[in-house]
Amino acid sequence: MEKRTEIGEVGEFGLINHIASKFTQKQDWTDLGIGDDTAVLDPKGNKVVTTTELFIEGVHFDLGYTPLQHLGFKVVSVVLSDIAAMNAIPAQITIGLGLSNRFSVESVDALYEGIQLACEEYKVDLVGGDTTSSPQGLIISMTATGVVEADKLVQRGTAKPNDVLCVTGDLGAALMGLHSLEREKQVFLANPDMKPELEGKSYVVLRQLKPMARFDMIHEFRDVGVVPTSMIDCSDGLASEIIHLCNASGLGARIFEKNIPIDDETYLAATEFNVSPLTAALNGGEDYELVFTVSQEDFPKVEKIADVTAIGYMTNIGNERVMVMKSDAIVDLTAPGFGKQ
Repeated sequence: MEKRTEIGEVGEFGLINHIASKFTQKQDWTDLGIGDDTAVLDPKGNKVVTTTELFIEGVHFDLGYTPLQHLGFKVVSVVLSDIAAMNAIPAQITIGLGLSNRFSVESVDALYEGIQLACEEYKVDLVGGDTTSSPQGLIISMTATGVVEADKLVQRGTAKPNDVLCVTGDLGAALMGLHSLEREKQVFLANPDMKPELEGKSYVVLRQLKPMARFDMIHEFRDVGVVPTSMIDCSDGLASEIIHLCNASGLGARIFEKNIPIDDETYLAATEFNVSPLTAALNGGEDYELVFTVSQEDFPKVEKIADVTAIGYMTNIGNERVMVMKSDAIVDLTAPGFGKQ
């Protein structure tokens, strides 16, 4: 039987010290991390960007099929994805935890194993946080900071007419992963002796449980000397993010169904669940890819980057948010949203 240490045995400060002992600083502008009333940061003349996300058990995640290690990695990826959307480099995070008495020191350790792995992956410092009791379930609040040179900062509302609209990676996989996990949960609840049947779904399940913030693309932009004219991360589905870009810039957008990147495994899973792969890509969410625009002049440089797809362009018609279907029919983009992160 695994050892279980009650959080009350170590106390709040003991738990914080226990967590802090596992982390080392990686950023040279983290002047002071865990151990005082606040962290102290010295950005050395760069622009500092910051964002906060809140994750609530039963709303944003289900521990019935989400391992705590995966959850720890995922929440860091999700909050840092907003930093990537500003074309910035991530640097620090702080974490607040609300813990019910279901959770032991060992379970907190498992959560922080994933957080620590993400900190190593993204080269960020954990510089503070807080813990408190929760009447039920797990609550996680995370704040992240990043830095970017003033001339490389990218916002949502700065696209220009005829800019090329692009997306990284592929879309719709996270929703299909969620459908797969939810189905297996229901099978388990009906018959606990049944083994999960996830063969052929490893990619979509991983995209749901362990998404990656696309900082590889941020470094690629720097390598080819391109600053996107606008950018947003794909948390609520492609259609929603394009509408956000249009609203912020006062422009329209026209995209093409044939260009939307969807993985083969996503197609197969969508067919199995009787879901349109296109709908999954447009409205699924939680893919955390980057949706961005570049000028016509810069597009040849971006076109050379692997894992980038041009899906359309911005127009000067402010109320135009449309998709050209393979049949040449033109339909309006709508964004009901995912209802998750």
